[in-house]
Amino acid sequence: MHHRYPPHLEPEAIWKTVIRSLAPLGLINIFFFLGGCAGPQSALDPSGPSALAIADLWWWMFGFSAAILCIIVMLWLYAMWRKPPSITETEAYQIGNRWIIGGGLVLPIVSLTLLLSFGIPIGYRLLPLPLEDQNPLHIEVIGQQWWWEIRYVDAGIVTKNQLHLPVGRPVDIHVSSIDVIHSFWVPKLGGKIDAIPGRTNVLRLEADTVGHFRGQCAEFCGKGHAEMILFIEAHTPESFVAWMEGYKHE
Repeated sequence: MHHRYPPHLEPEAIWKTVIRSLAPLGLINIFFFLGGCAGPQSALDPSGPSALAIADLWWWMFGFSAAILCIIVMLWLYAMWRKPPSITETEAYQIGNRWIIGGGLVLPIVSLTLLLSFGIPIGYRLLPLPLEDQNPLHIEVIGQQWWWEIRYVDAGIVTKNQLHLPVGRPVDIHVSSIDVIHSFWVPKLGGKIDAIPGRTNVLRLEADTVGHFRGQCAEFCGKGHAEMILFIEAHTPESFVAWMEGYKHE
């Protein structure tokens, strides 16, 4: 006997229902996420090599996850459209095992291997490793409730919530705290690192364009957390030297 679906369960009707349901949500999500791709604290609008490496990793992960999502959706739609096959219980059991092994073991192993092959080299590039051709600038950043103390050790300069950097020169940020745990983060220049009392963590940053950037404490540290903002200015090498000399004579 020829099998017929009820009208509301016809594959074409199901497809139209799915499209009508998901299309508005998809458009909303697209505009929502695109809104975070720019701005003073966008990690997807890099202005330095460390931030560029992080953004590249993010886009690779986004593309890979989008591809996996499309494959899963297509398999789901195929499962809804196709007619139930005439198979034995043993055959059904074997097919189920293949899906479990493929989707539960092979797919995660391959996915994690690919992501680690990109992520590990990128993470290595963010470390404050010794350099042969350049001497990183040493700056100490001390988190306090609820402001940042910036110390230029070699020049004897101390600023509050103001970080000045030379363009094209690596800068080693030595981050610590005197009260609670804070988190130093300048999204357009690099990753984040915790400021922990009694411990110094080192983060390497480098700006490749002149401009102003915005940093933020990324660890809830009390009632003034939202106002714990850091203002960064990247200078040309000549302008940076002039700023330091001018600051010393103020």
